[in-house]
Amino acid sequence: MRTLVLETAAKTGETITLSGWIVARRDHGKLIFLDLRDRSGVAQIVIDPKSSAYETAKTVRPEWVLEIKGTVKDRPADMINPDLPTGRVEVKAEAIAVLSSAETPSFDPRQDTAAVNEETRLKYRYLDLRSERMQRNLRLRSDFVQKCREFLFRRDFLEIETPLLTKSTPEGSRDFLVPSRQYPGKFYALPQSPQQYKQLLMVSGFERYFQIARALRDEDLRADRGFEHTQIDIEMSFVEREDVIMEIEIMMTQVVEAMGYKIKEKPFPRFSYREAVERFGADKFDLRNESEKAAGILAYAWVVDFPFFEKADNGSWTFTHNPFSMPKPEFLADHLAGKNIPEILTTQYDLVCNGFESGGGSIRAHRPEILEATYRVMGYSPQEIENSVGHILAAFRYGAPPHGGIALGVERNLMNLTGESYLREVQAFPMTGAGRTAVMDAPTPATPAQLQELGLFIKSRHQ
Repeated sequence: MRTLVLETAAKTGETITLSGWIVARRDHGKLIFLDLRDRSGVAQIVIDPKSSAYETAKTVRPEWVLEIKGTVKDRPADMINPDLPTGRVEVKAEAIAVLSSAETPSFDPRQDTAAVNEETRLKYRYLDLRSERMQRNLRLRSDFVQKCREFLFRRDFLEIETPLLTKSTPEGSRDFLVPSRQYPGKFYALPQSPQQYKQLLMVSGFERYFQIARALRDEDLRADRGFEHTQIDIEMSFVEREDVIMEIEIMMTQVVEAMGYKIKEKPFPRFSYREAVERFGADKFDLRNESEKAAGILAYAWVVDFPFFEKADNGSWTFTHNPFSMPKPEFLADHLAGKNIPEILTTQYDLVCNGFESGGGSIRAHRPEILEATYRVMGYSPQEIENSVGHILAAFRYGAPPHGGIALGVERNLMNLTGESYLREVQAFPMTGAGRTAVMDAPTPATPAQLQELGLFIKSRHQ
């Protein structure tokens, strides 16, 4: 039976079997020392010339994968390493099996790989992920998601999945389209968010929903934005703005404090959109001073009272966040009448932390005439409204509860927790800055047979 490295600290005198990667090999003339790494930590292995493992130990190199059978011994007093959980013991090897040899890596995964060229890191991402920092970041990501999920289950939320193949709808970004083989010339879209499906779940009577959702948006890449991201997607019925804000504030406080982090101010301060822009120059800001930044303090704040509409480049009105929001009650009459459009404020709320937008949501329009009014303001004809959101308007006519929710970006929150500046540092297999996938080198051309089956023809941009 395999023993994990961390367990060796409590197994002095026992014969065990370890499996893992070689971190380092040190030949001291007669004795050979190996550092072996598995998911739990690093153990020191010692091999003397009398061991049957000695000849094999002379051949192994860093990143080889070994199985080692040996006896756990206390280290000599002058060799104790107090910085390691296993630093008081070592394993005297009796047998070594090489499970896999390894070529010399393009970079040393034992070091911090942040300075390695991005293309190289992502080409060999499986090596990059062996580094201590990347292992720590992804374990932290898993811990954050798990604690959020556990909180939501305790609060009577149901975890429900929604489709990845859906209809192209206007939600703020460009869709990724998927051609249909069965319906030539027609396309599915990958979801920018589960927005409409989670509202349909409210109509269905589930009342408290969440999902660890994948979201895909064909938008320009930058340090904190990629084609793909994960969000903790939450929706609840029979709530007002204050209910959602308080639920999420409680969750974030409990989760990050359980992970050992400190929050600058509780309850989270609130700013109107106008106040934020006047005071900080933007609706995303960092409330920490330099010493708080150095200490890894988390400074959360809410931004509320956003304008519902803004002018698009073509001079028409468009939504500032998403079209499914409810205007604030005092602006509902103007909204329905299409009057005083620049003055209409929405129930949108954003959670800001350390200079990043960490989440955003709103109370939703749950009556068809309110959503229709939004699309009329944006210049949609009755037929265009039907084509775009007719399905959700139909659902609202069968009794929709007041509802609202939020989406919390997992990567953005992990950037806050880790202090990382780039999305790629908290994702397992991120895109490059040029929009190519890690390791597998996509996008690639489709074969002629694939295009023929889909009824597609690729036209050169130069034609």
